This record gives sequence, C-alpha cells and structure tokens, in this order.
Amino acid sequence: MTEQVECRDLWKIYGDRAADALAAVEQRGLDKDEVRREFDCVVGVRDASFAISEGEIFCIMGLSGSGKSTLVRHINRLIEPTAGDVIVNGQAISQLDEKALRRLRSETIGMVFQHMALWPHRTIRDNVAFGLEIRDMAKQQRHEAAHRALEMVQLDGWETHYPDELSGGMQQRVGLARALAADPDILLMDEPFSALDPLIRRQLQDQFLELSAVMKKTTIFITHDLDEAIRLGHRIAIMNQGVIVQIGTPEEIVTNPKDDYVAAFVKGISRVHIVHAASIMTPINGTPPTDKRVKADAGLGDILDQFIASHDTVTVEDAAGTPIGFVTLETALRTVRGT
Repeated sequence: MTEQVECRDLWKIYGDRAADALAAVEQRGLDKDEVRREFDCVVGVRDASFAISEGEIFCIMGLSGSGKSTLVRHINRLIEPTAGDVIVNGQAISQLDEKALRRLRSETIGMVFQHMALWPHRTIRDNVAFGLEIRDMAKQQRHEAAHRALEMVQLDGWETHYPDELSGGMQQRVGLARALAADPDILLMDEPFSALDPLIRRQLQDQFLELSAVMKKTTIFITHDLDEAIRLGHRIAIMNQGVIVQIGTPEEIVTNPKDDYVAAFVKGISRVHIVHAASIMTPINGTPPTDKRVKADAGLGDILDQFIASHDTVTVEDAAGTPIGFVTLETALRTVRGT
C-alpha cells in the first residue's frame, strides 16, 4: 500500500538549550528526567519513526504527557521539530514555504480537536463552511459542500441553527463535518470523543467507522483509551515519555506486549473480539483432528461458541477450506485469561 504519512527520526525538545540537550541524549543516552535537570529542557517526542498507509486508521495512544498530541501536531507543522522529518504524500513538509504550508493545512490535512471551538455567532452551516470561506470558495459552492458534510454526520436539517442549540455530541459531529467539508486526504483527530458520555462516545465511534469505510481517509487518531484504539485502529502506537514503545495491530498489542508498560495497558482488555484463530492454533499438516471447523480469521468468541455443544478440538481451515491447524478448549480458555 502507498505510504501517505511518514515520520523519520523525529525529535521535539522544548527549551532554550534544545540543541545541546539533543546532542547529550544521542551521545550519553540521557533520559527525560536527566535532560530536564541538566539542561532545563523537556523531551516531548524522542526519535519517533513510523509510516502510515493510505486509508489506514493509525491510533496513537498513551497517558497524559506521553507526547501523543505533540507528535500529531508535527504532521501539519503546527510544531517545528528539533530534528527529523515528516513526509506527507512524498513531500518533506519542512521544505514547504508559507503558501504551500497553508495549502497543506487547508486542503490536504483536516484536524478535529477535543474542543471544537465553534463560532457561537455563526450558523452550523457557516461553521462547517468556514475553511472553504478562507479559501475564497464561492458562497453557493461552500454551502453545498457544508450540506454534504452535515449529511455524512447525520446533521442535515440543522444548517441554520447555532452551536448553543446543539448537544455536546452534535457539536463534535459539527467539528468532524467541518474537517470533512474540505475533503482532505488525511484526518488528524486529537481525542475528539474523550469529553463525551460513554453512550454518545460509542455512537460517534460507530459513525466514524461507517464514514471511514466509505471515504477511506487516512486517519491519525489520538486517544488515551485503549478500548477506543482497539475498536477503531488498524494499527496502534503506544507512547510513554515521548517514546513510541510499540506499534502493532490490536491483536499484536494485546497478545504480545513488548514490555511491562504495554502489558499493564492491555491487562484488562477482553480478547474475545480481538484474537483470531490463526494466532492461537497449533499448525497441522495432514488429517484434521475433528470435523468441527472455523476459518483462520474467526474470532475467539466464535471459537468458544464451538465448545458449547462439545469440548472437542476445533479444526482451523484457510479460505480454500484446507485444514491448517487446531485449537483446543484449554488453549481458548488460556487465551481468554491472557495466560
């Protein structure tokens, strides 16, 4: 797949002696606390490298202060890196002049924040169309674009209302519509649902997944909630103290945490809808042990269903129906417990 966003050896160190601090980190391996004590600088992002494919939902998660929001703001150059490069559609954005950078932010990348900062004196339609107005798009065209975007987020009919007439969840959808109206290639979403009630939050997650399946926008989604990252992300990057500790699919993160920090994150996560048969099966080459069968991509929940009628071993087969492995009841139960 085509790589649409790439970070290469990205560093962000805040402080007057950032260059000295970076040199010391690279030469002496100082940690975040040592940098702060010796140079009065703060390491926001430490040597981050990753690539995001076109159409991928890439979740970046971590606790408050882990560097996830700092990292994402480099992607549209709201923050200048201390070192390293960000590549968008094959272009190093550090090389863009002011005009090209404005075009990147208004046309290529859309951003959705936790707090929408909607204009209270503007109608919902004019809030959604604001970015297009800045681009000098004709009034009729931008209103049509705003209407299409509001339809996408199921807010058509609210065009002439004002933000204070909408609930928090509806205002969040207005923010998403504002980003979609510009039809960007890439969406940056910085904890857009975290301030909402759990039920509204899940509804917006569902709506976002439906939109994503249709529009196939490349999305970088920031969250501190692992359940949300697992539900939305094709891949997840977990950060701690400015460092990307692990990148992987939800299944890889949950079943094979890289260190104790990641293991603590995933400890309470249910594996029933994450783990697939191919990941826990014992391979075979020959006669299958049983006629009970599931596909290699069957979820752990589907495998457990097979054991309700009997405890016989379950055969795993590939897409062509060829037996490739088996799963025992003991293996399935150990996987549920994470042991």
